[in-house]
Amino acid sequence: MKTPNDFFTVLLIGITTGSVYALIALGYTLVYGILQLINFAHGDVFALSGLFSSTIILSVLGLDENTSALGIIGGLALALVIIVAFGAVVNTTIEFVAYRRLRQAPRLAVLITAVGMSFIVQNVSLAVFDVNFRSLPPLIPESNVFKIGSVTYQWNQLFAVLATIPVLLLLSWLVRSTKQGKGMRAVSQEPDAAAIMGVNVNRTISFTFALAGALAGVGGLLYLIEFNIRYDTGFELGLIAFTAAVLGGIGNLSGAVLGALIIGLIQAFNEGLSWAAPGSDWTRSIVFGLLIGILVFRPEGLLGERTPEGA
Repeated sequence: MKTPNDFFTVLLIGITTGSVYALIALGYTLVYGILQLINFAHGDVFALSGLFSSTIILSVLGLDENTSALGIIGGLALALVIIVAFGAVVNTTIEFVAYRRLRQAPRLAVLITAVGMSFIVQNVSLAVFDVNFRSLPPLIPESNVFKIGSVTYQWNQLFAVLATIPVLLLLSWLVRSTKQGKGMRAVSQEPDAAAIMGVNVNRTISFTFALAGALAGVGGLLYLIEFNIRYDTGFELGLIAFTAAVLGGIGNLSGAVLGALIIGLIQAFNEGLSWAAPGSDWTRSIVFGLLIGILVFRPEGLLGERTPEGA
């Protein structure tokens, strides 16, 4: 990166990557906010959703580069609806099968179960979709670019940002302004008191997992549009998104988005600033080194609130 144009190009790539990370990080932070549970299978639900998206788009809907623009838009919209439902069902099933009976169990038991579910979902993905990477043909031709001054930006990259913004706004409205969202906040603060006040705790927790799964589904589809994906893609991306959630303050929706954008920008500039940064080989080390630093020096994250130990 040697010119101002290169700088803005890398900046836009970082925002795009951060937008996808935000969708995954929000799933972590939603579940943690209500159960203080780190659902390590969440990244694998993201990958499974991306793989399922490839089957829906290519085999069921038959979209390719020769499909009309209207057909591509309609097909992607239909695929999005299907994948949102798929991710919600998968994540709700995980909650019912693996976590529901462990709500009062020691944290170590829950942690081991979460890691185990991660490997189970990975192996289901491997068994169904095999070891090969899946990708989409260029549904949006690379020749079609969006220009900001002299900086060019691919429409398929911009699509991730444009799709993420309304999802984040809708999620914020749902959590803060609806009856279901108020129930989620009540259960996160004191589930027993919420139950006494008439909140169906099981239904609220299941809804939270469904919402997190839907976000994983959206993220999987958006990631597939731009990158290749296979059964184990979600493991690393899930850890990166978890780092983003911790960086922003896990349990805080705005913090998850902020952390994801910061991680996306760090990754983009590390890989694009070849003359002043270690380069792509060090991206993982930088991100996970940042996670360790956060946990040591500011475990509540950038927007989180410090709580007394054991609270």
